[in-house]
Amino acid sequence: MSDYDALRDYLKQQKLPEFVLSFERIEEIIDAALPRAAQRASWWETLRSPQEKMPQREACLAGGYLATRMPDGKTVRFKKMK
Repeated sequence: MSDYDALRDYLKQQKLPEFVLSFERIEEIIDAALPRAAQRASWWETLRSPQEKMPQREACLAGGYLATRMPDGKTVRFKKMK
């Protein structure tokens, strides 16, 4: 079981094609603090280094969304995969 299973389950319940969550909201969902690395865009990008299996990326994909850290460095945009 991954720390990000709760995020995956949350994403599976969403109906919006695109939405933004703050780091604080994501931490509430997973009931844990995000690591410092989460502030880097590459930590979220599913298309960058796809050979690297990272649990947060896998959770987003399994939930049906692509995640992109926003330029403010404090929020993440989730876009439904087609």
